[in-house]
Amino acid sequence: MTEISKEYFAMQDLGRETMDYVRSIVKPGMNLRQLRAECEEYMLSRGADSFWWCGVGAFMFSGDETAVSVVPESGYEAADKLIGSDDIITIDLSPQRQGVWGDFARTLILEDGKLVRDIKDIKNEEWRGGLFMEELLHETLLDIAGEDMTFEELHRRIDALAEEKGYRNLDCLGNFGHSIERRDEDRIYSEKGNARKLSSVSMFTFEPHISLPGSKYGFKKEDIYYFKDGRLKRM
Repeated sequence: MTEISKEYFAMQDLGRETMDYVRSIVKPGMNLRQLRAECEEYMLSRGADSFWWCGVGAFMFSGDETAVSVVPESGYEAADKLIGSDDIITIDLSPQRQGVWGDFARTLILEDGKLVRDIKDIKNEEWRGGLFMEELLHETLLDIAGEDMTFEELHRRIDALAEEKGYRNLDCLGNFGHSIERRDEDRIYSEKGNARKLSSVSMFTFEPHISLPGSKYGFKKEDIYYFKDGRLKRM
């Protein structure tokens, strides 16, 4: 594998830092559009020069919108709605600098007017279970992924595990992530029929978007992964 430029680590760190910033400012009564604007301003002020995904730096959804999956387009607007005292928010960040992407998503939970920072402290059983399931899927990826595994096999095994645990894949295209590229049209996906090996790309995202069948709530966690010395690593 070719050495990954440290610029990719910098952009992914920026996504991580931006999410920490969100955790420090999010509160009941804040408008999602305001929160999106603050996210994007934060990224631009700290090294991003643009946003690679449809020109949008922060896709965000709350409440029953968290289970909706659509292919976004340029011109996206966050919903004009206020964050509640007990609310679930999914935020997907796509900072870019000189064509180098970051891609980072998390689901945040507010209860009794406060952000819950530790999953085990979430009182809502469905929300707590969904976030623990996301952790399990990411841990499983690290356990099972090898350089010779194909994206199709990864998709099959993760899909089977999610189904076994009672969850469904919400992604409207049916995938669990994509390669990190310089051009959006060059991306390949963790999906049925993709016989490319995981190691055929320098980096790929893992971003299961899941829910319980029939639920109005969805969960998402996204990180970038890469191989080093034959082992899968989280960026």
